[in-house]
Amino acid sequence: MESSSDPYETAYAIALNALVARAKSKGELLTHLKARGVDDQVAQATIFRLTEAGLVNDQEFALAWAKSRHEHKKISKRIIATELRQRGVTQEEINHALESIDDDAEYQSAFELAMKKYATMSRLESDVQIRRIQSLLQRKGFGFPIIARVIRELGIGTEFND
Repeated sequence: MESSSDPYETAYAIALNALVARAKSKGELLTHLKARGVDDQVAQATIFRLTEAGLVNDQEFALAWAKSRHEHKKISKRIIATELRQRGVTQEEINHALESIDDDAEYQSAFELAMKKYATMSRLESDVQIRRIQSLLQRKGFGFPIIARVIRELGIGTEFND
């Protein structure tokens, strides 16, 4: 990249290069620009310019992130919200993105994940199966009601103990 004497153009080029790999939130871009030594005022102006050009949109970013993480990684809404918060997305935009994932879809993701794990554990005792599925779903951020329902529906053991 050629060095420009205009700090605004330099910051704009840095931001565009950062957006090539994947979409980023305003917070991520601001952090990236500051890490590259861009002045805060210049970074803010650059993000405003990118937003006005339609290249940065936190609401669209949050929706795409939530959909991708939920469908492909089978992660719960709680974990997705935390990830979005860490990327500088506002709570209002996070709430809007998570509305696209209904409770049935979240349960279905948990169930599919558990079924995949369950299929690999046919020789294990039922209490080991329950423990491993419960641990997996907890790591993915699912709450106890969903975990209990999944294990009940899988029919592992006769009772579900905490």
